[in-house]
Amino acid sequence: FVLGALLGVAYKKFAVHLDPKVEEVREALPGTNDGACGYPGCDALAEAIVSGDAPTNACVVGGHEVAEKLAGIMGTEVLSVEKRVARVNCQVGEKECGSRAIYQGADNCTAAAMIAGGGKSCVYGCLGLGSCVRACPFEAIFINEGGIAVVAEERCTGCGVCVSTCSKRIITLVPVEKRVSVLCSSKDKGPVVRKICKIGCIGCAKCVKICPQEAIYMQDNLAVIDYDKCDNCGACAEACPTNCIA
Repeated sequence: FVLGALLGVAYKKFAVHLDPKVEEVREALPGTNDGACGYPGCDALAEAIVSGDAPTNACVVGGHEVAEKLAGIMGTEVLSVEKRVARVNCQVGEKECGSRAIYQGADNCTAAAMIAGGGKSCVYGCLGLGSCVRACPFEAIFINEGGIAVVAEERCTGCGVCVSTCSKRIITLVPVEKRVSVLCSSKDKGPVVRKICKIGCIGCAKCVKICPQEAIYMQDNLAVIDYDKCDNCGACAEACPTNCIA
């Protein structure tokens, strides 16, 4: 009885009283706990929003709808949320890029990459072992028949879990309205790329020269799109001799 009484007193004395607004914000969040906001989970984000350490549009998964609810709770201006989706910057399967070794090991991209970069001829290419597929909390990624990871954009929330999971760092988040992407991540020079891949970037810079918005530049022998300048004209895709821009 005495011990029970002491526990009751201790509970009241040391109880943590949460701000009711934190609970309200937490209820408005989607509850995916994906970490895309930069916080460990929705509870931590809710506390950060109420304390003013995080903006009301920090939840990229919830999008504009959640941002609107949170602004209403906090009594602040509604902040816009840019919808982004994941894109896999590689499209080379077995037909387009051969193998230089047969990998036998854990069904895990990170494990395969640790062994001389994996068995694919292109050391920058997707290994297709599905680590990103298993990591995606929204089942928005699958491995196609060619052994390449592909994003189902209608399901993608832009949480970025696949981006951090990919051992090759070939998955990026791009604005959903931008329809053009460089589907290659090779930093090898053109002659090397031609030997191992039929549809890789060869660094010819034709896309750079033809882009009317100057939205493409070359970096480490690879074409890179500046999405702040890109207007989806598609001129780069038409000019690409290897069809690695689409």
